[in-house]
Amino acid sequence: MSQQFPYRFIAIEGNIGAGKTTLCEKLAKDFSAKLILEQFDDNPFLPFFYKDAERYSFPVELFFMTERHKQLQANLNQPDLFQQFTVSDYIFVKTLLFARNNLTKDEFRLFQRLFQIMKTNFPSPDLIVFLHRPVEELMLNIKKRNRSYETEITPEYLLSIQNTYFDYFKMENQTPILIIDVSKLDYLNNPEDYQKIVNEMSRKYTPGLHHASFVQ
Repeated sequence: MSQQFPYRFIAIEGNIGAGKTTLCEKLAKDFSAKLILEQFDDNPFLPFFYKDAERYSFPVELFFMTERHKQLQANLNQPDLFQQFTVSDYIFVKTLLFARNNLTKDEFRLFQRLFQIMKTNFPSPDLIVFLHRPVEELMLNIKKRNRSYETEITPEYLLSIQNTYFDYFKMENQTPILIIDVSKLDYLNNPEDYQKIVNEMSRKYTPGLHHASFVQ
């Protein structure tokens, strides 16, 4: 595709089941972008977390933070001159957002100290795209992909994650954040829907919060 993005590093975010990885893979393929995908299946604490969050919250979040840090550091500190941009299906601050939602106050204070030390080692995204879907739609997508360790996820947990993201976005004023309502879009199978998202991402945004929705 001949379309260009005015960004070197784009992070696609969203709740569990929003379709982040699907969009990242399409963008990387169509625009020859460098692709960074979170390796969440490697977290040995994740299945236990969804069954007993109080007991396993700290190890699951600590594992995610160290793995995300290692992956981003390896990919972002060595830019590829032959690729137009880098696209990732997460932002590093996601680590802190999930931790705030899942940890006790004392655990979070310790976790936050570790996060502040680690976050300075690589650049922040030039654009954050958040794919928004209703919780009911997220639950259907989670059920469709049928990952055994996700069977314990509840609508209440998804809503709490969504609210944590939105609270962060309201305070973030250094990075452009584009929230796209994708509840009516099938960007995997419908080229027109996919192009709508690409068009929105191709715009130059100022730092702060921006919204895009499509009426069908």
